Amino acid sequence: MEDPTASNNVTPPANSSSSSSSSSSSHTTPSPSTKVSLESRINRLINANQSPSPSRSIYSDRFIPSRSGSNFALFDLVSPSPSSKEDGAGSYATLLRAAMFGPETPEKRDITGFSTSRNIFRFKTETNRCLNSFSPFVSDDGPGVSHAPIKASRKVSRSPYKVLDAPALQDDFYLNLVDWSAQNVLAVGLGNCVYLWNACSSKVTKLCDLGADDSVCSVGWAFRGTHLAVGTSSGKVQIWDASRCKRTRTMEGHRLRVGALAWGSSVLSSGSRDKSILQRDIRCQEDHVSKLAGHKSEVCGLKWSYDNRELASGGNDNRLFVWNQHSTQPVLKYSEHTAAVKAIAWSPHVHGLLASGGGTADRCIRFWNTTTNTHLSSIDTCSQVCNLAWSKNVNELVSTHGYSQNQIIVWKYPTMSKIATLTGHTYRVLYLAVSPDGQTIVTGAGDETLRFWNVFPSPKSQNTDSEIGSSFFGRTTIR
Repeated sequence: MEDPTASNNVTPPANSSSSSSSSSSSHTTPSPSTKVSLESRINRLINANQSPSPSRSIYSDRFIPSRSGSNFALFDLVSPSPSSKEDGAGSYATLLRAAMFGPETPEKRDITGFSTSRNIFRFKTETNRCLNSFSPFVSDDGPGVSHAPIKASRKVSRSPYKVLDAPALQDDFYLNLVDWSAQNVLAVGLGNCVYLWNACSSKVTKLCDLGADDSVCSVGWAFRGTHLAVGTSSGKVQIWDASRCKRTRTMEGHRLRVGALAWGSSVLSSGSRDKSILQRDIRCQEDHVSKLAGHKSEVCGLKWSYDNRELASGGNDNRLFVWNQHSTQPVLKYSEHTAAVKAIAWSPHVHGLLASGGGTADRCIRFWNTTTNTHLSSIDTCSQVCNLAWSKNVNELVSTHGYSQNQIIVWKYPTMSKIATLTGHTYRVLYLAVSPDGQTIVTGAGDETLRFWNVFPSPKSQNTDSEIGSSFFGRTTIR
């Protein structure tokens, strides 16, 4: 019998040979063309974000500004070079230093705009504000302006720190009844008596009594503060040793009351209602060494300059005269005032600078340069000018007034801006004196009160109080 599966010598058909060949090819190495195609596809996937297709926009998930498009001029910073590292601490220190102390130079750059590639503040409208405009210490006043912290103006107390009752203090414009010595003692003429008030101890001493037939018209301390001159209604001038309460000399020469006194280096000048000024050398036996004539009415103001070379006099004839040490006729004559000139003051800061004030019909403070013989300026105070005094510590002066406001004004020179206006007196503020430290003034009026005010700063600090006015003593009487 024949077996059908034993035919091994039979030739396979053609399709069998093709299938065998395909199976064996799956285990062989790929051709070179296939390898290049796979690498190209992988590289395109990896570099998809770096080589954007021109047909679509690529958006990143965060914004990283470019230094090349940043406007560093907005912060007054120097643009770093591409190769340098960013120093965050240094930039912050630069900004903080500029905010606290201002820019290095007063010149500021004008910011005209951002670059075309605006990466910083891209949603903020651009302005021309510079760095200093963001500082809390200064305001934006435009380019080219140097700023500094604004200095607070000095405050002056509007109230007197002490008030003394002064019974019988005369309400007479032409008299000068108050003066303050270098020894810190205040002399006040009350009726026919002179009283001394020690500002350190508040002790009151009665210096003299002229009697019922005479009265005090003026007082004036010598420079050292040990001797006091007293002008009387009888035309006499008395010299008193204040330390011993003893009269050392009586000088005559005037026919009428002596309402003005002024001490020079060794000369005592006295002005009278008899229109004359007498020069007295207390070292000589004569009552006076010369007589100055020129005024047509009562002499009510007298002041020697700080160098003792010039004497200024004011009178009820509306005239202001300047005399030298040896003249018997005025070397300078000023007639701009339209009322009596009682208020006279020489500046301790500028040689030859003289201030004068006119009465009710004038109301002006005028400034003169006696070196060049020129009228410098004038200001209408709207009130009768009774007294003037300069501060020896700063370039300021104080004026006291009568009709119609009875005020005290502290002025800044030369702008003549008002630093303070003080009120409290109910009558004309006819009398004024300055303490030896230059910080305190005392004012007297027909309301029979003396009021003490701290108005000027000390030489070292504008906030240091005067030793005299450091506390309130209350209201007392001077006799």
